[in-house]
Amino acid sequence: MQEFKLEADQEFIALNNLLKVLHLVGTGGEANVRIMQGEVQVNGITASEKRKKIRSGDTVLFKGKTIKVQ
Repeated sequence: MQEFKLEADQEFIALNNLLKVLHLVGTGGEANVRIMQGEVQVNGITASEKRKKIRSGDTVLFKGKTIKVQ
């Protein structure tokens, strides 16, 4: 499991940005495609919103990797 910590002044991070920041995709465009193809789950539910707000406590699953947001 990989952890991602939000900055103190950050309430959330957009799902597509999270994938990009963690280098799980090469570009934001690739992140958008992967999300729209149903390859990403948030808290056990397939995500369909590219800019879904990911908050502390959320868990993201992508390509067999689990990311816990703190």
